[in-house]
This record gives sequence, C-alpha cells and structure tokens, in this order.
Amino acid sequence: MADQPQIYELNNGTVVVKITNYGCTITSLSVPDKNGKLADVVLGFDTVEPYVKGASPYFGCIVGRVANRIKNGKFTLNGTGYSLPINKPPNSLHGGFKGFDKRIWEVAEYKKGDKPSITFKYRSSDGEEGYPGDVSVTATYTLTSSMTMKLDMEAVPENKATPINLAQHTYWNLAGHNSGNILDHTIQIWASEMTPVDENTVPTGEIKPVKGTPFDFTAEKKVGLQVHEVGLGYDHNYVLGGGEEKLGLKRAAKLKDPSSSRVLNLWTNAPGMQFYTGNYVNGVVGKGGAVYNKHAGLCLETQGFPNAINQSNFPSVVVQPGSKYQHTMLFEFSVE
Repeated sequence: MADQPQIYELNNGTVVVKITNYGCTITSLSVPDKNGKLADVVLGFDTVEPYVKGASPYFGCIVGRVANRIKNGKFTLNGTGYSLPINKPPNSLHGGFKGFDKRIWEVAEYKKGDKPSITFKYRSSDGEEGYPGDVSVTATYTLTSSMTMKLDMEAVPENKATPINLAQHTYWNLAGHNSGNILDHTIQIWASEMTPVDENTVPTGEIKPVKGTPFDFTAEKKVGLQVHEVGLGYDHNYVLGGGEEKLGLKRAAKLKDPSSSRVLNLWTNAPGMQFYTGNYVNGVVGKGGAVYNKHAGLCLETQGFPNAINQSNFPSVVVQPGSKYQHTMLFEFSVE
C-alpha cells in the first residue's frame, strides 16, 4: 500500500506500539509499570526522517538478508564465491550498506481490534547487496494478548539457495527510553554456552561454556556487574537452550528493571541470541530530544549464529529454493 515511509500503530488498550514500514522498524513501544504508568521502553526517533537519513544505529529494525557479521564479507555456496559489501570493516554487517532495515516494505495487511496486527512484505532481488537469488520476505507484528507482542518472520528463496538470518534489533530500556543506561537492569539468559569472538567481533568457531566467566547469566544478574570485564561491553552470541518451551518456542531471556518493576520475557525458535549492550551508541538525539549514550539500551537479537555461513560446526543458515525460513519471537511484558 505505502510506497513511502509511514508510521503505523498497534494499540490493544494496554500496550501501544508504533512501527514504520521503513525497515519494519519499531519506533515506540509503551507498556505500563507497577502503578499502571506507561513509558516508552525502546530507543528511537519521533519521525521517520532520521531513520531514512541514516542517523539510526539499527534502532528497532529488522536486519537481513543476513544479520550480524560475515567474516571479510565473503562466503562460498554450491561452488560459487560471493563477495559482500564491507560496511563494517573488515566484515559485512547486517546485510550490507542497504540491508532490509533500509528498505521500504509494503504493508500487506493491517488489522485493528483486540488482537491488532500488521504484516509487511519485501522482495529482495538476486544480487542485492551481493546475495544470491530472489527472496520473498514477510514480517508480522501482532499484539496477541494485553501484554504480549509476537513477531513472525518468514522468507522463501525463489530460485537459488541463499543464507538467510533475520534479526529484530530493538534497543530496550525498561525504565523508559530516556531514563539513562541499562546497567542496573537484571537479565537471565537461558544459555550455558556462547561463541567467543576475535578482535573484529566475529566468532572464532569455538563454543564455550559461560560458567565461571563474566558471560554467565544462567542466573539473574545485574547487566553492569561485570560489563567492564568484557571490553567495550557485551556483544556476543549465546547458544540458547535448557529452558522450558511454550508454543514451540524456547525461553531466551528475562530482562527486568528494578525501578519500574517492568519485566520482559523473550521466547524464540532461533538457535542463538546476540546480547548487545549498546556499546557504540554515542550522543544520538532521539525521541523528545533525549540523548542516547553508551549502554542507553540493550538488544536481545535472536538469530542464527554470526558468520554461520563460514563455520561448518554452527547450525546452517542456508535455505533452499522453495523452503521456508521461519523465525518467531514472543515478547511478554509484565511487572513483578
């Protein structure tokens, strides 16, 4: 319907979400605290212009065709070598210079009511940002209950095998987007292992236990407790597993802000999750003139493992023509 960026609203009377068809981006998400007071808990901008102008460090968007880093921007598939744009030297990051986050998606369906939803679709063409084959992509955001949002992402390669790994890149701050940093939040991550990285933040291929390291969030722990022991901050892929399941999804993380008592429980069917503490955010002027600095928000990006296309021991991210990539995330908000 829309061939230019617009902002759409999903509102079920409790939670209010604003999403633009530019990059399928969540620009605002308001949820109540323990006293019923609403606050917008995601970093972003008031209008679409800053996103379009490139001011956003991936706030709230869906990244693809392949999320995260591909080492040296190179991979081989079915005997053919592919070279991708090096937009985060020396690697290719989040789909290249003009990934899915910088494309205008079509609004395929928009429903109001007590379970409001919006479906965006995009067709990625063969050779786009260096990737093989045409791919049809859809993303549907739904408020499934008073305090729950679901995101369903699907992608079907039409004519060539291709790596596909979509991720939702929202920066969360459950105290409110303009409240400062997230170092006092607590987080629990249902992962006993993570993938260590090299000096360019690309996984080395190892899979390492988190026990006894600053990466251990198997029990609820303050984000800031050991953040200074891991370089600039957390920016690592966790190997999800070991938690309970619900609706075919596994438990990924539980994030809590002690000041407001807001809680986010995240469930997914993806094998990994990038836990990123906003290490590169620096002086970004966002909604209402709020200035976002380092650690102003954190990302819980469920995903295939970074650089999986070049690591045979990681779960494959290659999708065959006619097969369907499916990635679901369930965001459950509560207070406790």
